[in-house]
Amino acid sequence: MNTTPQPDPKDRPARLTVGVVGAGRVGPALAASLQLAGHRPVAVSAVSEASRRRAGQLLPDVPVMPPAEVLQRSDLVLLTVPDDALPGLVTGLADTGSVRPGQLLVHTSGRYGARVLDPALRAGALPLALHPAMTFTGTPVDVQRLAGCSFGVTAPEELRLAAEALVIEMGGEPEWIAEENRPLYHAALALGANHLVTLVAQSMELLSAAGVSAPDRMLGPLLGAALDNALRSGDAALTGPVARGDAGTVAAHVTELRRHAPQTVAGYLAMARATADRALAHGLLKPELAEDLLGVLAHGTDGTDGTEGDAR
Repeated sequence: MNTTPQPDPKDRPARLTVGVVGAGRVGPALAASLQLAGHRPVAVSAVSEASRRRAGQLLPDVPVMPPAEVLQRSDLVLLTVPDDALPGLVTGLADTGSVRPGQLLVHTSGRYGARVLDPALRAGALPLALHPAMTFTGTPVDVQRLAGCSFGVTAPEELRLAAEALVIEMGGEPEWIAEENRPLYHAALALGANHLVTLVAQSMELLSAAGVSAPDRMLGPLLGAALDNALRSGDAALTGPVARGDAGTVAAHVTELRRHAPQTVAGYLAMARATADRALAHGLLKPELAEDLLGVLAHGTDGTDGTEGDAR
């Protein structure tokens, strides 16, 4: 349920023609969501065959054309390209005269705020940074997932209401992020979401190696409960051998990982150290049990520094 106060009608954006530059997983989904709100997608740029398929699936009958032509047709342009490509794209569009005065230019990068759009601002564009805190599949399910999704919003103060209104029209929840805090905001999301995928994939592989026939079915309820507990209780939700100070169990884990999956040892030790630090700080790990545990984490089980040679 969207609990964000709805903007006054005078602050809501008018019905806009929408263009997408970069038909990755994000752009077509956002354009499709804006279409449901009454806006009209009119053009999309797509280079690879995969991006063309995505555009065709989520934005049927919307023509594919070069970025400059997308801007010519659109009141609102979604720049949905990789973070590292965004500054060059903005500069190129501005230098070639593709940007029109009064045109809403929206990027979806988590890393950048509105300042990355300064070249377009000097050309008269209205810059908005709207980053959906969501993972995308490139399929129609993404449009449904935008309902209740938080968006990191950064824009000039005079455009704040328009930016928040667009997010609400897509079913999202606007969260204002100061320009200088964008890199930290994005790092936090990457730490929680992107690294989670790696951890889960490694866990599934290890369970398969241990003979578990359906690792996904085994992990699903456990990880769902762990995530729910963590979101509700933070560090108080910590459980397991590190939080208990079971140094012998952790040493056995490291031994088995070195034998069966040495590429996972460095990650296991790093996460265990971070877990131990947090458990100590919050009184979950008893100091008298911490010394042996930290010794295992510092030196591994073979007397070597756990930071060296774990990937061999």
